Amino acid sequence: MTNNDDLEYIKKDFVSDQEVKWCPGCGDYIILAAIQSAMAKIGRKREDIVCVSGIGCSSRFPYYLNTYGYHTIHGRATAVASGMKTANPDLSIWVITGDGDSLAIGGNHFIHAIRRNIDINIVLFNNQVYGLTKGQYSPTSVQGQVTKSSPYGSLDRPFSPAKLAFGASATFIARTADTDPKQIEEIMLEAEKHRGTSFIEVYQNCVIFNDGCHAEYTQKKSKDEHSILLKQGKALTFGSEVKKGIILDNLKLKVVELGDTYTQADCLTHDKTNEVLASMLVAMDADPIMPKLYGVLYAVKDVTYNDQVAEQVAEVKAKITNRDFRKLLNSGDTWEIQE
Repeated sequence: MTNNDDLEYIKKDFVSDQEVKWCPGCGDYIILAAIQSAMAKIGRKREDIVCVSGIGCSSRFPYYLNTYGYHTIHGRATAVASGMKTANPDLSIWVITGDGDSLAIGGNHFIHAIRRNIDINIVLFNNQVYGLTKGQYSPTSVQGQVTKSSPYGSLDRPFSPAKLAFGASATFIARTADTDPKQIEEIMLEAEKHRGTSFIEVYQNCVIFNDGCHAEYTQKKSKDEHSILLKQGKALTFGSEVKKGIILDNLKLKVVELGDTYTQADCLTHDKTNEVLASMLVAMDADPIMPKLYGVLYAVKDVTYNDQVAEQVAEVKAKITNRDFRKLLNSGDTWEIQE
């Protein structure tokens, strides 16, 4: 960092002195580096940035970021972050969590933080398994997945984190993958600019207990055929030679081959402010035929909870005429205790 007053940070300024300890090849390394790079560019002082985590492999983040940090208990990171932001709205708060931490024991806190639209950033690492506790199935594990706690295959229907966030009235929903650090950084910067709860799902690989869980739509050799990078105002097309697209057919999204029958002009155009389109995009996770979506799926403006609290407190204070605490203490029924 060359000039602290001008906030001329570099990535190294956000690297702590702690040894980073994850399994070799874990996707968390790439995500950490990308977030450190993003924090150097968000235009906030390090002392105004707080990283809050729960329990899980991703929850080691507060130790590895050279900012303020709070390692909370299982599933409670969003609750702690909500209190922090409400009490000190000037802070930039980042919740780092996993699919088990936030969607199982922390599910209630997760949906209500989003529902209130508190101005925090929730980054959910989704590896479809409990990694820290050695490979049990999680709320995002696919049906039939064999794990240590589902030896005959999981029977649970998995959560779609994006769909769950949308159902909780999210104002910002985005997705990226641990194989694309540049995209991670870009989405984190956009999330920080958003006023309200920013929810970012990161497809993350667990090399030990669920290796390759996102390989089809994250690896270089196959991702073009199975994923779309959303761009505002651009057609929903994909494929290594861009010969596939998504159209609306009988109120349903449909993959078509581009050529004589359909052209790019027939494909849907992405509009991140369109609530109806967003409802269809987040529902695509349930259909194995549909490609996975990266980028910002949905982003709209709305009042934030922390702004509402600040306004409410100001209004109540303005109505208070008696500011003498001693008078207030003795203003109602009082009595004295005799020895």
